Amino acid sequence: MEGEIDHRSTRRDFIHSALHRRDLNPDPFRQFADWLAAAAAAGSFDATAMALATADAEGHPDVRIVLLKHFDEHGLCWYTDQRSQKGQQLAVNPQAAAVFYWPENDRQVRVNGPVESLSATEADAYFQQRPSGSRFAAAASEQSQPIANRAALEQRVTDLQARHPTGDVPRNPAWGGYRLLPERFEFWQGRRSRLHDRFLYRRSEDTGEDWVIQRLMP
Repeated sequence: MEGEIDHRSTRRDFIHSALHRRDLNPDPFRQFADWLAAAAAAGSFDATAMALATADAEGHPDVRIVLLKHFDEHGLCWYTDQRSQKGQQLAVNPQAAAVFYWPENDRQVRVNGPVESLSATEADAYFQQRPSGSRFAAAASEQSQPIANRAALEQRVTDLQARHPTGDVPRNPAWGGYRLLPERFEFWQGRRSRLHDRFLYRRSEDTGEDWVIQRLMP
């Protein structure tokens, strides 16, 4: 590439809404559920997509998009091959940060906290409800490992389908789920002239259970 690619003049204004302290639910999980539902209602193509950041033992960061599959008052859950880069990183540094971005509503949510593995029972339950093609793909792939070419990857699926013609391919024990246990939520609402609204929820230092809400400057 020759020369600089200049996007300094690329911008848009944020005009959809405002966020006031009085509008916030005291429970960040309920606030998150409301915003997730609003994103889906606004036509977000992948409302459950989140950028998930992890780091290895030396602190080198990694980030990728994964799909949120379920959540409750304990945390946010997703599924993956635990042999993947993120799985290896979480094994030595079980902390993560996630970001949801919904441009349809000019909204962003950031979540930080430790990560725990889901049980084999939970992994089995979700694996079995996935479409057949997704089950075979997950069983055939050793995520993040090198492979010679696309044909070799597809052959692994074909071989599994031949061994399990009724579609009853078992879940590989290395494929499972994780739960991010939030210690911090940040809700960001884009505003005109970049004077955005930001509110931070953090666990109370006194109880470790209640949430303290604080407005942040943009």
